[in-house]
This record gives sequence, structure tokens and C-alpha cells, in this order.
Amino acid sequence: MPSHSEPETLHEAPPWRDPKRYLWLMGLIVPCFPFLSWGLVELTGLGVFWWSGVILLYVLFPVIDQLIGKDSANPPDSALARLEADRYYRWCTYMYLPLQYAGLVAGCALLTSGELSLAARIGLTVTLGGVAGIGINTAHELGHKKESTERWLSRVALAQTCYGHFYIEHNRGHHVRVATPDDPASARLGESFWRFLPRTVTGSLASAWRLEKRRLTRRGGSPWTWRNDILSAWAMSAVLFATLALAFGPEVLPYLVGQAVFGFCLLEVINYTEHYGLLRERTESGRFERCAPKHSWNSDNVASNVFLYHLQRHSDHHANPTRRYQALRHFEDAPELPTGYAGMIVLAYFPPLWRRVMDHRVLAHYGGDVRRANLQPSRRGALLTRYGAGEHPKDTPGVTA
Repeated sequence: MPSHSEPETLHEAPPWRDPKRYLWLMGLIVPCFPFLSWGLVELTGLGVFWWSGVILLYVLFPVIDQLIGKDSANPPDSALARLEADRYYRWCTYMYLPLQYAGLVAGCALLTSGELSLAARIGLTVTLGGVAGIGINTAHELGHKKESTERWLSRVALAQTCYGHFYIEHNRGHHVRVATPDDPASARLGESFWRFLPRTVTGSLASAWRLEKRRLTRRGGSPWTWRNDILSAWAMSAVLFATLALAFGPEVLPYLVGQAVFGFCLLEVINYTEHYGLLRERTESGRFERCAPKHSWNSDNVASNVFLYHLQRHSDHHANPTRRYQALRHFEDAPELPTGYAGMIVLAYFPPLWRRVMDHRVLAHYGGDVRRANLQPSRRGALLTRYGAGEHPKDTPGVTA
């Protein structure tokens, strides 16, 4: 008879390992765009490769997204703490910054060398702007963290685009007002990207200033101080641009401005994608309901997620803003984009195509009741006429029956 005096041997499952662990290093390909452009031009003699940033961002990456497909797997709860504590993932973001600024310095040298045509200089400027724009996403990841070093690095990453106020508005403004008509970074149903762009740029800046002024006023001070995080961020950008102008000549300044504008416009087209048409309803108390997975568009396309540090798992990010990118989860009840951000930003540039792809998805998300969506005020009547009144009991956006 078998003996029961000894305990049975338990076979524990091996600890969970992140299947994308080393894929996160691919995010460092982006800040190498200027060097890639330079190398391809030298190798082939074709000036078109100065536009490598455009080719990669708007052509190659959307195709790769479709070819590789999606990964909706989540890390188990038991692995989250270990994932968060693993400093390897932090270095994957830290290393973006030295490569970003090495590329900027190399780009300035090339732009002022006198050897490039105007078309080549414009292409290189846009390529530098692509690096800076994705750098804002790196700043986004770092800026949400509790460690002061990471928050400082976030501001360093933003200096290239003169968008330091994003650090304030995103954390203290957007995360509070997301998916409401009050949020300048939440796009409305019927609003084209080209109409959204000036609204979000000016609105986010104004909101950041109000938030910082309020913080300093509560402390009994004036906003006109170096303790104002907006002014100190702008000073960082001014010092950067002045240093590059001294090193390479003032002729570099128009290109620096151009890459900065392209960079922050790249951020804003991603903002446009993330919450288009989505609206938090008001509760009986008159306050907006808590932000939930249903208030962010998500995508599990592997390629875009790797290059953007899981930004497309946006619902979990809003639910847990300090959670590190490697631990962000997929939610089944979150609305899903038809492809990754790389493809969606291309669609956003062409409003008729965007509306054809996205408007019916917003409508389906709200069960056919367009009044539950975040509507562009100037198009509210047209949208109600086109899509009908539905069965919602009140004709006030964001009101729960």
C-alpha cells in the first residue's frame, strides 16, 4: 500500500515571463531615424531617404502592424509587482533620451553643412520631428512616475518640441477631464483632426497655465517665478535652441522650429485617436462618472505597442496612471480600433476616410444612440439628423437616464 507518511511533491508552474521582454528594445529604433537616414543616403545615394521618418511612420509601421497582428494576452496578477520592479524596463525608456539628442545634434550638423538640397533639409527636419514626437510619448511614460529622476527626464524629453507644458496639462488636466466636453485633448464625434489641432494646442496650453497658476497661488506666490514648471520647461527649450544656434549658426533655428511643430502635431494626432467621440456620462450628483475602460480607444497591435511602450493599452493607463508600460493590461470591454495608432494617424489626416472608418464604430459603441457620444457642438444638429435620436430618454449629452 502506498505510504501517506510523506507529503506529495508539488510541481509549481515556472514563473511567468514577459514574451515581449526584449522586443521593447525595438523602441530605440525610433531615435536612430536620423542616423538611419544618413546611412541609407550614403549607401544608396538616394536623397529620398532623408524622409525616412515619414516612410517608416506612415508607410512601413502601419503595414508591419497588419502583418504581425495583435496580442491581447495579459500578465497574470501574480507577476505585476515583479514586472513593475524590474529596472530593465526603465532603462528601455531611459536610453531613448541620449539617442534622441544625439540624433538632434547630428541632424543640426547635417542641416547646416551646406551639402543638402532644400528638399533633403525638409525631409531631415520632418524625420527629426518624428523622433521628437515619439519622444513626447517617452516623456509621457516617465512623467507619470513617482520618482523625481524620471519626472525630470520627462521634461528633458519634452524640451526638443517646446512642449513642456504637456507634463502639467496631461497629468493634472487631461486625466481629470478625459472623455468630457471640457477636455481639450478629447476629440469629439464629427470633429476633424484639422479642427481639433488648434483647439487642443491652444486649449492645453491655456489649461496648463491655469493649473500651474492655481498651484502657485495656493502657496501664496505669483505664477511669474522659476518655480512655475511651465516657465522652467520653456527655459530648458530656450537654452537647448540657443546652444544649438551657437554651435551650428542661427540658420539652424527655422529647422528646429519646424521639427518641434511636426513633433507636437504628431502627439496631437495620437491624442485625437485615443478618445474620439467617447463621453463619460453624468451621475445623478451632476459629476462625471469615473473614467472606465469604455472611455478610451485601444489597440493590441503588437508593433505599434512595442514602439509606443504600450500606449495603445490606454484604458488601463487611465485607470492606473502610475502603472508602468510593461504591466498594462487589455480589457475586453474597451472599444477597439481597427488597427494600431500607426495606421489610425494616417486616416486622421483625411477626415472623410476617418469618418467612414470611425463614426459608425462610435455609434455602435453607444448602441446606436448618438446622443451618448461626445459631439462636436457645431455639428450636433447634423449628427442627430443623420443618425437619428435613438432611444435615449434625454437630449442632453452625458446625462444618465
